[in-house]
Amino acid sequence: MKTTWKITAIALLATALPFTAKAQDKVEASVGVDLVSGYIWRGQDLGGVSLQPSASISYKGFSLEAWGSVGIESKDDKELDLTLGYATGGFSLSVTDYWFNSGPGYFHYGARNTAHTFEAQIGYDFGPVAVNWYTNFAGDDGVNKEGNRAYSSYISVAAPFTLGGLDWTAEVGATPWATDYYGTNGFAVCDVSLGVSKDIRITDSFSLPLFAKATWNPRSEGAYFVIGLSF
Repeated sequence: MKTTWKITAIALLATALPFTAKAQDKVEASVGVDLVSGYIWRGQDLGGVSLQPSASISYKGFSLEAWGSVGIESKDDKELDLTLGYATGGFSLSVTDYWFNSGPGYFHYGARNTAHTFEAQIGYDFGPVAVNWYTNFAGDDGVNKEGNRAYSSYISVAAPFTLGGLDWTAEVGATPWATDYYGTNGFAVCDVSLGVSKDIRITDSFSLPLFAKATWNPRSEGAYFVIGLSF
């Protein structure tokens, strides 16, 4: 799952779901890796200290990104996500394939025999506030209280701002209906967070982005604080 807890002045989560984008006239590519003290995703604790590499390519608003997470502890699952997206102006749309190595092998796509979860995202960045909606539409989704596919969904509202010379983002995330995918019995706020980022200057021409985020999950009564570096 995307590190949508990673906050910068212009993007959250992830990493593959930009709130704003301008169609570029040439192919652009990037590669990097984050070192994080913990893997917190949408108010859920998914692991401890982790390396999270990413690579992406984009052209005229379309983008394709691979993102992964590998914990330093053997008990932590390994993850590989692929995201195909499109963004123009403040509008963004994407489909993500999440896969963990704790279930069937990667090439198992059966309805009842897969570790893939497929999620659709749609969002708009209004400037002061960005709103994103996510829904699982296939694969290893959760179930509702009746035991049927929940089409597990999540909505986030994020607001970036500058304070004390640093870039901050406040975010609230909630599930609109019951699903055991997020461990909720109906509408529930499961992520209230505040993130901050800062560039640490190493030399006159090189700096490392440092980011930190505090997260509270009112539904599970969990609280987390994570910090990371981007390379």
